[in-house]
Amino acid sequence: MAGPLAAQEFTGLARLDADESTVVDRRGGGVEIELALSQAVPWRVFTLDAPRRLVLDFSEVDWAGADPAALLSADNAGPVRLGQARPGWSRLVLDLAVPLGVDRAGMRVEGQGARLTVVLSPISEADFAATARAEDPAGAALPPPVAEAPGPLVVAIDAGHGGVDPGAMREGLVEAELMLRLARETADAINRTGTMRAVLTRDADAFVPLTERMTIARAAGADLLLSLHADALEEDEASGGSVYTLSAEALDRASSRMVERHQRGDLLGGVDLSRQDDRVATALMDLARLDTAPQSERLAQALVGAQETAGAHLNSRPRRSAPLAVLNAADFPSVLVEVGFLSNAGDRARLTNPTSRARIVAGLVSGLTAWAAEEAARAPLRRR
Repeated sequence: MAGPLAAQEFTGLARLDADESTVVDRRGGGVEIELALSQAVPWRVFTLDAPRRLVLDFSEVDWAGADPAALLSADNAGPVRLGQARPGWSRLVLDLAVPLGVDRAGMRVEGQGARLTVVLSPISEADFAATARAEDPAGAALPPPVAEAPGPLVVAIDAGHGGVDPGAMREGLVEAELMLRLARETADAINRTGTMRAVLTRDADAFVPLTERMTIARAAGADLLLSLHADALEEDEASGGSVYTLSAEALDRASSRMVERHQRGDLLGGVDLSRQDDRVATALMDLARLDTAPQSERLAQALVGAQETAGAHLNSRPRRSAPLAVLNAADFPSVLVEVGFLSNAGDRARLTNPTSRARIVAGLVSGLTAWAAEEAARAPLRRR
């Protein structure tokens, strides 16, 4: 691939922040590449010979607005070329003035996006020739975006509230404490399945901002997020569990109150909600929600059905939706489970009774298992 790259005719899943990206010389004759992206994407790196060059492939990055010449500040390499390797795959090519090998390379999630670092170090002509690939004349044969063998389903369990935000309180019961206990019990049950692994967004009575909860889930490689809550109304007018998915607006009084309480929690912790909704979620493309929004809906339905089968007490309208910040992540499905109302004496008794909580836990685990099986069956039909 010595000639220019093909023009890119698509909008990538990630965008390059050219102002935060560089290709510079390192001491000792090497080169360091830093690419700032709006989100993490699958990638690979390799070298080619005759002429010497480094290739970075991504699925996929939008290079729009990036000036290849402005990225480069190095004598050991250049020029930089940006373009499309084939539909769905972006490519960066860096010509190498001297033989260089990949010393280390990695992508890390960083605040609102991700950063790829590639460090090249000098090697001999013979070593370069031995490690460089022979390119397919028809264009490099790129692997599918996901090449790793599937592992356990990673479930992020989010115990609502905590620390300076205790949540609902009735008759000496505190929502934050009850939900942490339920989250731990659910995590234990999930881990015992052998097919799923749980991670807690908080494992102590500590305040964790809503945005940080999703960051923790994402760093753990979560496949989904399950947020646990137990609301309280002014009057004893509602009882039983319900499952929320994300919507543009709250459609009923209970949903509206849930939104207010979420916002109040972050305000108590000093988080300014007037300028940002979710600093992580706003960096994610709406394209991802074409997959995750229907997945969230199916997850909610599976949880409601499994809770009913397990004998957990459900609300008369167990499926709800609201614009909840903790459900804003676009890169994995998420639901909020309202396990009951602390304003209701029956629900208070159920949430403090180990047998009743066991029914809730069993329903959650059974629903997750059924949903995972359904999603696995749908996987070949999903949009790539």
